[in-house]
Amino acid sequence: MLSRLAQSFRPKADKYAASPQRRDSHFHNPVPRPSQAAGATLRIIWNALFNKPTGTQPDAPLPVRPLTRIELDAAPDRSLYRLGHSTMLMKLRGGYWLTDPVFAERASPFQWMGPKRFHQPPIALHDLPPIRGVILSHDHYDHLDRSTVQYLAATTDVFLTPLGVGDRLIEWGVDAAKVHQLDWWESIEIDGLRMTAAPAQHFSGRTPFDGNTTLWVSWAIFDDELRVFFSGDTGYFDGFKTIGERLGPFDITLMETGAYDAQWPYVHMQPEQTVQAHQDLRGRWMVPIHNGTFDLAMHRWQEPFERVVLLAIERDIPLATPRMGERMDLAAPRTGERWWRNVDAASDFHWESATSLRKMY
Repeated sequence: MLSRLAQSFRPKADKYAASPQRRDSHFHNPVPRPSQAAGATLRIIWNALFNKPTGTQPDAPLPVRPLTRIELDAAPDRSLYRLGHSTMLMKLRGGYWLTDPVFAERASPFQWMGPKRFHQPPIALHDLPPIRGVILSHDHYDHLDRSTVQYLAATTDVFLTPLGVGDRLIEWGVDAAKVHQLDWWESIEIDGLRMTAAPAQHFSGRTPFDGNTTLWVSWAIFDDELRVFFSGDTGYFDGFKTIGERLGPFDITLMETGAYDAQWPYVHMQPEQTVQAHQDLRGRWMVPIHNGTFDLAMHRWQEPFERVVLLAIERDIPLATPRMGERMDLAAPRTGERWWRNVDAASDFHWESATSLRKMY
């Protein structure tokens, strides 16, 4: 199976040689990733597979608000809907834009194993309106789902991807004319919107054989005076300050807040770092994403929400936490309810004493 997956993507060694991020047929972060002993890597994998603590998955259904095509068609411009994990549906200038669409049951190369969804998407894939554009941050399975992309290929006008990721889409059957691949700091304008691929500190790959052969990015989205930042996946790095200086300030930041662990700080942020990154970006409202859908770490599934809420209160940062499927007005966000606190009624994790989390980290 793995050899077949590896054969499905053969990078062209010289195609992206001009990219400042590329050396030796691979993409690199500005600061090299710290080396890790093979034994430590195996321990992380072992613990993630066989030594999970309790509470990493909800014990009861999540409060998902169902969406309909009629509702979406009637929604005003600058509406945003969180569909799960890092999949966001935005309506801008009459067109619908999807970030990192994953509608699959599992974030995995296999249908029979791997992280399974906590909830179904608020709207079925076949009920979505035609999509003006898909915006992809990188090629990991919880951000790039082949079956979803292949379904959307016929109903989507454009696919915006980091370098190399678009090649995968073309191999999967997406019309090459629809695919636009961008390097860091490159921009594209569509329907008066400007999308800029910004740096991130992460990695890529879908098999053991193709690591870092495609690029990873964050995105800045501009609709006249409205500025939205989508983090994709990233560790904390000084690039956030540079992005804030060059492209900010941002009205809304959609920030990775979840799937973190002290064992992999280079590629995912702790909530304290997420909030600092938001401040570096000169963001106003923050929306924590990359949580609430898949079990991808060792923390309790609710923990990212609660830690970031405490930090936002402490630093006087407006924080929006919409339920899956709930409409958020990008022009006038609101805080929303702390919906995750009502899910595990029998849980031994009591949110009234959640301030103790600040002592834990």
